Amino acid sequence: MSSTVALVLLAVAIAVIVGLCFYAWSLRKEVSRREAYRRDEDARAQQNSLENLDYVASALVQEQVDITEGAWRCKVLLEIIDPSLTERTEFKAFAEHYSRTQHLNTHTARQQLSPRERMQEDKERLMVENDMRDAVLEAARAVLKWRAQGRKALH
Repeated sequence: MSSTVALVLLAVAIAVIVGLCFYAWSLRKEVSRREAYRRDEDARAQQNSLENLDYVASALVQEQVDITEGAWRCKVLLEIIDPSLTERTEFKAFAEHYSRTQHLNTHTARQQLSPRERMQEDKERLMVENDMRDAVLEAARAVLKWRAQGRKALH
């Protein structure tokens, strides 16, 4: 092989390596951009969940929402924010209320019940609401107190 051919092959190899380096750099830049976007989205979702939790807990305390609906929403929002929050003693009433009412039909399934079955479920739901009212309202007040502490309260 002549030295000219070797130099041409070397130049082509260097060009390919430089091209691949540029491509790898652009891919890394895209990955970084997507990670930053995901972090921003996660932070925005976290903030939205915290705001929604404030609204639901406040509505519960003011008794503007049914105990069952408020407890379910608070439980779900707490799980979205941080799954360990539902295990805190001051918030356990939401999970307990949920566990006692999760078998009840909602939405379309509820509409498909006969009037008698619907009345039976309403009776059962109201009994649980009466039993859990004070605990759920106290948990809602605890959420508002916890939220008033700000970011440091999350962990």
